[in-house]
Amino acid sequence: MNIHQLTADVTALSDCAEVPGLGFIPVNAFVLHAAEPVVIDTGLSNSDKDFRTELGQVIDPSDVRWIWLTHPDRDHTGGLWSLLEAAPHARIVTTFAGVGIMSCEWTIPLDRVFLLNPGQQLDVGDRTLIGLRPPLFDNPATVGVFDTGSGALFSSDCFGAPLPSAEIAMGADVRAAGPELPQAQLLWATVDSPWVHTVDPEKYSATVDPIRKLDPSGIFSTHLPPAIGMNDHMFDTISAAPTAPPFVGPDQQALEAMLTTFEP
Repeated sequence: MNIHQLTADVTALSDCAEVPGLGFIPVNAFVLHAAEPVVIDTGLSNSDKDFRTELGQVIDPSDVRWIWLTHPDRDHTGGLWSLLEAAPHARIVTTFAGVGIMSCEWTIPLDRVFLLNPGQQLDVGDRTLIGLRPPLFDNPATVGVFDTGSGALFSSDCFGAPLPSAEIAMGADVRAAGPELPQAQLLWATVDSPWVHTVDPEKYSATVDPIRKLDPSGIFSTHLPPAIGMNDHMFDTISAAPTAPPFVGPDQQALEAMLTTFEP
């Protein structure tokens, strides 16, 4: 995991997961250094990960007051329960659906939950966080974050991309991905949000435009290196998602061919 101090308000904890045939998927968590510190997502759930220790390089976990889950998929909740133990005053920000999904695996301490829907706000002492539904998402509990203090947008899966190396995937600037970035982002859009091909393009655009108008100071996706000063590129790219070629994954024949290339 790499740690990047992106701005005075935002630190990224950057990891990645390799997906054969696609590349390296960035997996980021973030610390928002508010008066009431906020951790946004908690990393991968692999057994070799130790999110709480990594987080300790950025902030004393006991100081964390809010854990904002942009949605409860396992690449967002890896360090959640360990962090809850280390941060006795922290509450989980999620939705009613988010609690329901997590309850299929864990016993959720409801007294430590703060339910927040898209369009609602959270006061974290020196700023207000606005919950929003990103244009692209793969989970009904998805709620992204716009920080009114710094202008940062935390977009959950939206804007993500598979990248050619772990070094680029865990980097501090998405520009290192080069000119292939738009194609990679559209590929991710069709993998992660295949429903985008079934929507009316005008209605879809109506979900992009309000977030574009926020003019964020930086776009911080869970699945893309940080993008600062790239708003036009980012919004223009995802606007094209409904017309991008649909993703068709490998079938069993392709899997068997792939397995023959692996080391014993």
